[in-house]
Amino acid sequence: MQLNNHTYLNGFTLIVIILALGRCGYDYKHKNDVTLPEDTLAVAYEGRVAVSQMTYQFSTPMSFKSVKGMPHRVYSVPDFSNTFPDENDVQLIAADENGVRPPKNREEAEHRMEDLVFIGSNPYFYIDKLKQSIPYLVPKASMLLQDIGKSFYDSLYVKGIPLHQIIVTSVLRTDEDVARLKRFNHNATENSCHRYGTTFDIGYNRYRTVSTSEEPRRQVRNDTLKWVLAEVLRDKRAAGRCYVKHEVKQGCFHITVR
Repeated sequence: MQLNNHTYLNGFTLIVIILALGRCGYDYKHKNDVTLPEDTLAVAYEGRVAVSQMTYQFSTPMSFKSVKGMPHRVYSVPDFSNTFPDENDVQLIAADENGVRPPKNREEAEHRMEDLVFIGSNPYFYIDKLKQSIPYLVPKASMLLQDIGKSFYDSLYVKGIPLHQIIVTSVLRTDEDVARLKRFNHNATENSCHRYGTTFDIGYNRYRTVSTSEEPRRQVRNDTLKWVLAEVLRDKRAAGRCYVKHEVKQGCFHITVR
């Protein structure tokens, strides 16, 4: 069968269009892929593995110009105290239901591998230098912390704000840690939710910047980052995943998994 020039041209054009559409679909699917560098450190601690990422760069720079339309506005929450009112007595009930038997000391905690998981700094959050606690949580609380970090990134991205890491300032406290803390902090409670491995504190006055490989960063106020974090925590709390207390003196959000 012989093809005339008109038929051949139409067929060739159709093939080009199909190939172009396929390429566009592939580019759209992968345009926001973020790959961490190969030298990301895996740190072993007491038989557990956590991803430790101190200063890292994304191999695919995230451009906020790629957000469709105008970036979302930052609304924060109406009032921190009213939005996050969950006092210790409320959180303590959840801690007792979801947590472990409080360990007496750090040596005992480090041998409770069947109940607790080690958490380390990773791309979604940073563990501060801990003085009165150790980085252990029950699996359910560990997953909550990971999801908060991911949601914080997502929220920053859609709002056109350069990425920052949340900083975890306190995690599991043993009985010895609580006793030591009460020596210089008379407001510290003996029956702390931190004793059960269900509770962690996220600072709202400090954040770690996440650098990209090409685009220069613009400065972001800590207040702005706190507003975004408050929106994330409000949504997690509303979903029934946690209790949250806005701690004024400690400068943190006190969070217990439900």
